[in-house]
Amino acid sequence: SLVPNSRCRSSDGLLASSGFDLLTLMPMPIVVIGLSHRSSPVAVREQFAFAEAHIPGALQRVRDERIAHEAVILSTCNRVEVYAATPLDPAEAFKELKQFLLDCHDYREPLTDEIYTLGEPQSVEHLFRVACGLDSMVLGETEILGQLKKAYEFARSHGHTGARLNKAFQRAFNVAKHVRTETSIQRGSVSVASVAVDLAEKIFESLRNRHVIVLGAGETSEKTARALLSRGAGSIIVANRSHDRALALASSNCCKVVCRVASFRYTSPHQGAASKAALYSLTARLA
Repeated sequence: SLVPNSRCRSSDGLLASSGFDLLTLMPMPIVVIGLSHRSSPVAVREQFAFAEAHIPGALQRVRDERIAHEAVILSTCNRVEVYAATPLDPAEAFKELKQFLLDCHDYREPLTDEIYTLGEPQSVEHLFRVACGLDSMVLGETEILGQLKKAYEFARSHGHTGARLNKAFQRAFNVAKHVRTETSIQRGSVSVASVAVDLAEKIFESLRNRHVIVLGAGETSEKTARALLSRGAGSIIVANRSHDRALALASSNCCKVVCRVASFRYTSPHQGAASKAALYSLTARLA
C-alpha cells in the first residue's frame, strides 16, 4: 500500500459504523457489476468504457430490457461499474448485466475474473468504499467522489434513479464526507496525477523550466499536465496513439501555449525503432 494501513483501518471503522447495512432492509436489492484496476488490465477496461454521450442510451436499455428499475453507470480511467436496483434474483441480474456490458461494447473475447459482481450487503458497502476513496488506486484520492457524484446526477437527471439508488448514493456521499473529515485518509497526495508529479519533483528537486513528456491524452494525463504546469514546468510534449486526442489536450486551456504534440504511427519496423528511440530520449528527462 502507498499509505499506512492505519488510515484504511480507521476509515473502514467509520464506514462500518455509519449504518450502510440499514439500506439492505429496503425492498429491491442493489447489485453491482464492473471492472476496475483491481480486477483487469487497462487494455480490457478501455474496451468497456462508456463515452458520456452513450450513457443515457445504455441506462435506458437496461430499464427497457427489464434488467433493472434503476441504474447508474460509473465510467472512469480505473473502473467501469453498473449500479442497479433490480427485481431480478441476483444470479439472474448478474447474468443479464454481464451480457448487457458485452453487447454494449461488442466484446467477444473470453473473460475469467475480469468482471466482478456484488449483491447486498457487499454491493452497498462497495459503493461506500468507492465514494470514500478506499477502493482507489491511490488510497483516499478525492477525484473518484466527484466522478461518482457526476455519474449519479447524470442518471438522476435523465430519470434513471428512484428511491432505492437515490437513498444509497446520498448516504454514500454523506459517509464519504464524514470519513474525509474525521480521519487522516486525505493526508498527502490524493490522486494518481499528484503522486506522479510529487515523485518527479523529489527526483529532480524542482520542475521549474523542465521539459516534460506526458504519455497519453486521457483525463489523468490532463490532470498531470495541469499539475506539472502549476509546479513551473517549462514545456510539455503530449505523446499519444491518436493525434487528434493529443492535439485536443495540447490545445486545452491548461497548456495551449507550452504544449506540443508527438504522435507515433508505426508504418515500418525502421520507423517504429526511430520513434521508440525518440520516445525514450524524451522520457529520460522525467522518468
